[in-house]
Amino acid sequence: MSEKMWGGRFAAGTDRLVEAFTASIQVDRRLYAEDIRGSMAHARMLGRVGVLTEAEVEAIVTGLAQVRQEIVEDRLPFVDALEDIHMHVESRLTEIIGDVGKKLHTGRSRNDQVATDLRLYTRGGLDDLVRGLQHLQNVFIDLAEREVETILPGLTHMQVAQPISFGHHCMAYVEMFHRDTQRLLDARRRVNVLPLGAAALAGTTFPIDRWDVARQLGFEAVAENSLDAVSDRDFVMEVLSDLAILAVHLSRLSEELILWMSAPFGFIDLPDGFCTGSSIMPQKKNPDVAEIIRGKSGRVIGDLVAILVLMKGQPLAYNRDNQEDKETLFDALDQMRASVEIMGRMLPGLQTRPDVMRAQAERGFATATDLADYLVRKGLPFRDAHAVVGRAVRLAQERHIGLEALPLADLQALSPLIDGEVYAVLVLEGSLAARDHLGGTAPRQVQAAIQRARERLQREAL
Repeated sequence: MSEKMWGGRFAAGTDRLVEAFTASIQVDRRLYAEDIRGSMAHARMLGRVGVLTEAEVEAIVTGLAQVRQEIVEDRLPFVDALEDIHMHVESRLTEIIGDVGKKLHTGRSRNDQVATDLRLYTRGGLDDLVRGLQHLQNVFIDLAEREVETILPGLTHMQVAQPISFGHHCMAYVEMFHRDTQRLLDARRRVNVLPLGAAALAGTTFPIDRWDVARQLGFEAVAENSLDAVSDRDFVMEVLSDLAILAVHLSRLSEELILWMSAPFGFIDLPDGFCTGSSIMPQKKNPDVAEIIRGKSGRVIGDLVAILVLMKGQPLAYNRDNQEDKETLFDALDQMRASVEIMGRMLPGLQTRPDVMRAQAERGFATATDLADYLVRKGLPFRDAHAVVGRAVRLAQERHIGLEALPLADLQALSPLIDGEVYAVLVLEGSLAARDHLGGTAPRQVQAAIQRARERLQREAL
């Protein structure tokens, strides 16, 4: 048991099956940079409080830098016997600098060490994802500006409802992804709390300075309770919850892209580099990227459910169950970072088909509400106006024409309040322009929303 850093208590070696089953190195090896960074900060703090000498600190920090370089260059072998990234780093450090390396773990435990590593990694992952989401918002803003005047049939219940600006539709996703960004930044504040110094669960007898370590590592706060510090995975649950919401937003977007590209819609075309073909049907151009992103949502939601179930039965303080927390977090961060990045690269090449969109809006009686509003402005109560327009729609359906094609005499037969000015409100452009208020689809309002969103992103950019 001499190779085990905890082996003094045991008279027999670990069963090889148990060793393989309990090892986490294949998952937590990606924490090497955070583990080494945290260890350097811990060593420097121990030197400042007099637990280590200056020479010992220098040897440890220099040795850790060498270990980091060996891992970067893929020269450090990872083996199940050393269980996790912490033991790999400490073991190799001791090989390099001798017994001084064994002093590094003074005043800490793997419990507070892994919690620190995971928070550092999560913080970096959130920063990367926020930058990606801010770029995606800019992509949508550019697309919206390009398509302000493009008329899209707005849908409710998957039925044509009212005409809207395609740019206005794009700006809806800007708002969604802005909220996703704000959720992640808010979660980051709770991630950015230092657990190191809690040791196994009760703290340490050494005169450590936790705020010194926090300042070195960029933490904004220090965990107040040692039990909570080592066992808390709220931050993982919160981040995964935020990622699941983001995944749902990306899935909704993907669903629209898939529908819009299909033959029954034909509203858009996606760039060839982000689509694939069929092995048997040569005519096919499949929106596979959007389909895969849509599929990722189920995976990330599953990651959230997994961490919630993992934590629900754990008593204080640390339990080995928490070894399973990383795989779900890593997976969700990986999937969302990749999805956001590829969506941001695909959408600039999206091409709209305005004529097809317009024809669909015209077929769907999209200006029916405008006709009702017209009658209300003429003095008819809305419910009565609603009934009149319903009869007008039925008449147009029977004749297979749009509302704007109904003769004035027929419209006046439905309501004497209607006059020749009605046709101005039955055209699609008139419908858009009439919704000229904050949050409306009028092109003037969409341009104003674009300007506000650009200014907001400039203020908030990481």
